[in-house]
Amino acid sequence: MTDPSAASADPSARDVELDTAALRVLAHPLRLHVLSLLRERGPSTAGRIAGELGIHPGAASYHLRRLAAGGLIVEEAGRGTGRERWWRSAHRQSIHDPATASGAEREAGLGYTHAVALAAADRVRRSARELPRMPREWADVVTYGDFLLRLTPADVDRMRAEIFEVIERYRAGGGSEGAVPVTLQVQAFPVPGTARPPAGDT
Repeated sequence: MTDPSAASADPSARDVELDTAALRVLAHPLRLHVLSLLRERGPSTAGRIAGELGIHPGAASYHLRRLAAGGLIVEEAGRGTGRERWWRSAHRQSIHDPATASGAEREAGLGYTHAVALAAADRVRRSARELPRMPREWADVVTYGDFLLRLTPADVDRMRAEIFEVIERYRAGGGSEGAVPVTLQVQAFPVPGTARPPAGDT
């Protein structure tokens, strides 16, 4: 996918293709939540992140250091005093394409994919808990869709590309007045137990 803002002067406006080391760093749902918070709400500290996620500040600091070691976040220059360090995301979005991965990267990608699935499920649960308190205009448009389709791998690949084109169009359009960060989860996978390798294949 081509990112039209990749040439922006702001490094956080670019996407990053995850390498093996970054995939291993992100193979933890809590770390994905921390990174998402920085991307959605801007720079923050371990204390603020701990309060938002309901974790100990020491745990937040540990996960921030791991993300920084993986090149996924950077310290916000000129901000903070003494022991208070501010962090920001180094990129707009992380990208991992299992189809192009091989060897160690493919293995690391499995852990990352598992963490993404757990983090996505947690976001849906948190959103559903907040739904009764949302303003009516938001509650009326929130959707939790689940559709059963009969598709080939080629069909899924084509549909995925079409969905990503629509997402990119809305992302490139910027936000209108009153816009807030919206999470759009797109998941497409064979119903568990239905797509098995032929007998003899491993």
